[in-house]
Amino acid sequence: MEERPGIQLPDIELPPGSCWLVATPIGNLADVSLRALSVLSGVDLVFAEDTRRTRILMSRYGIRARLESFHDHNKERQVPKVIERLRRGETIALVSDAGMPAIADPGFVLVRALREAELTYTVVPGPSSVLTALVLSGMPTDRFLFAGYTPRKSGRLRTFLTEMLEERGTVVMLESIHRIRKTLEALQELAPDREAAVVREITKIHEEVLRGTAADLLLEMDGPRLKGELVLLLRGK
Repeated sequence: MEERPGIQLPDIELPPGSCWLVATPIGNLADVSLRALSVLSGVDLVFAEDTRRTRILMSRYGIRARLESFHDHNKERQVPKVIERLRRGETIALVSDAGMPAIADPGFVLVRALREAELTYTVVPGPSSVLTALVLSGMPTDRFLFAGYTPRKSGRLRTFLTEMLEERGTVVMLESIHRIRKTLEALQELAPDREAAVVREITKIHEEVLRGTAADLLLEMDGPRLKGELVLLLRGK
């Protein structure tokens, strides 16, 4: 990797057989840490949820690491390969599409397998859409629940939201642009007065926080605001 003038990457020791879970930017590529760049440029192989997105990050910083895919559709096949490579003494990094691997992410399957195999792994922390959205929302941060992705089926969605509305801390959920209106419509029926927020395009040029009741937010969920990835938050009971 070619370093920029004035930027000195830390010298990271990569023990043979070690696995590194590396957090990557959630939007703005400048959010990557120097430690993350050092690890990604030094390991033998990088497993990525979407190799195309990871290659953009690597190209931005001149990293020429080997890439293989690790996602929901091949994780069961890939885990034994990762274990075998680590036992041979190779060094491996795992990254998700964006943010922290293993958080609402197939990397959890690998972490579980590494624990069972008693192999060495560690985390290179960094950007998190969950924590960033929580702070941007302006809702209480002293107690919160990350509830992952909302269910797709209507019946399960209503049951899920009913449970979340009983939480006393702020609830943070991940939502698809294709389902946000359906989720807000259910919230409007279940808790028409509860404060909610939608945070979109985090760390990007069009970063935006929309606040109000579910009915207020539904009025905003059209056109360009239905682009990008969304985080949905609910004020606690």
